[in-house]
Amino acid sequence: MPELPEVEVTRLGLAPLINKNIQNVVIRNASLRWPVDENLSSILKNQKLLDLTRRAKYILFKFPNGTLIIHLGMSGRLCLLPLNSKINKHDHVDFTFNNEIILRYTDPRRFGSILWTDRCPFEHRLLCKMGPEPLEDEFNKSYLYKKIKSKNQSIKAAIMDSHNVVGIGNIYASEALFYSGIRPQRRANKVSQKEMDVLVGFIKVVIKKAILKGGSTMSDFFDVNGENGYFQNEHQVYGREGLPCKECGIPIVQKRIGQRSSFFCKKCQK
Repeated sequence: MPELPEVEVTRLGLAPLINKNIQNVVIRNASLRWPVDENLSSILKNQKLLDLTRRAKYILFKFPNGTLIIHLGMSGRLCLLPLNSKINKHDHVDFTFNNEIILRYTDPRRFGSILWTDRCPFEHRLLCKMGPEPLEDEFNKSYLYKKIKSKNQSIKAAIMDSHNVVGIGNIYASEALFYSGIRPQRRANKVSQKEMDVLVGFIKVVIKKAILKGGSTMSDFFDVNGENGYFQNEHQVYGREGLPCKECGIPIVQKRIGQRSSFFCKKCQK
C-alpha cells in the first residue's frame, strides 16, 4: 500500500495540473471501495483546479465548487498521460485537463476511492478524526508521549494508528523504530519519554528522506510519470528478513505483529 511519502510524491508530481480546467471525466468502472459519483463529469465540467493538498494518505483536489478526495488504497495509482493513450484493463477513471493531458486513476484491486464533497474536506467523515501530520510541529515528543503513554498496544501499532498520528504505515514504522533502537512489539506504555523523544525525531527524518528519494517501490508503486522510488535501497530492516543487519551483522528478523509483518534487529533494538 502506498504510504505517506508515496502519496506526497504523487501529489507533488501532479502540480502541473494546477490552474488547468477539467474538460471531461470518463468513468469506466465506478466500483471502487465506495462507488464513484456518476455525476462527476457534470460536476467538474470546466472547473479549474485551484490547489492540491494532502491529508494523511488522501490527496485533495480543490475546485471552486468543492473538493475531490482521492485515496490510492492498496494498489491505486495516478498518472499523467497524453490524450488518446492506450486504455488498459484496470484504468478506471480519466480526468481530461485543457484537452491536452489526462489524469488517469488505475487500480487493479479497486480498494482505493474517489469521493466528491462540496463542503470543507477536513470535516469529511474520513478525515475529521485524524491525528496530526508527522512533519507538522503539532507532532512532537511531548504530544506523542502524552497520547500513548498509557496504551497497552505495541509501540508499532500505536504509531500506525491514524488517531495518534497519520500516514505512518508499515514500512516507515519499521524503519523509524530501528533507528530509535526500539523493538516493534514493545508495549507503548513501556517506552520511556526519552525513547519516545528519539522516536519522534526519527519518524520525521525517515519520512522526509523517503519523500526526497521518491518513496519506496516495493511492488507496484510508481510516480505520476511512471518512475520508481528509490528509498527501498536505504531500508535498514523492512523487507530484509534473514539478511545481515547493516549495523551489527546479525540476521534481520520478521515477526507478525497485529496482522502485519514487522522487521527488526534483535541486537540493535531492545
